[in-house]
Amino acid sequence: MAEAENKVQYWGTGRRKESVARVRILPGDGKIIANSRPFNDFFPRESHRLMIMKPLELAKAVGKYDIYANVSGGGTSGQAGAVRHGISRALLKLDEALRPILKKAGLLTRDPRMRERKKYGRKRARRRFQFTKR
Repeated sequence: MAEAENKVQYWGTGRRKESVARVRILPGDGKIIANSRPFNDFFPRESHRLMIMKPLELAKAVGKYDIYANVSGGGTSGQAGAVRHGISRALLKLDEALRPILKKAGLLTRDPRMRERKKYGRKRARRRFQFTKR
């Protein structure tokens, strides 16, 4: 066995809209990898990156852990929310004392808002077809 060092890793599953993120936290130098791509490439929007970093900033863990996330489903906003939720849950497994801090910030609650289904006789969930007078 070449890799003799046993690094402790913590898992967290995050969900938001249609997205699911499986997040793994390991002790390291602070690199974040999403779907085998660097964090900055996978989430080009600054607001998404800030959103994902929030649980780490609250836990004062920026630069202490390497984070690997596998994200699937949904769009970029949903995926960013799922990664944030997964990181929060993994940090909680790492240190249970972080619960009040993360809970107060609302990072442990799964956002229940989902896409409304399309109804018949409508263009989308609520949008009517264009009305023609003549």
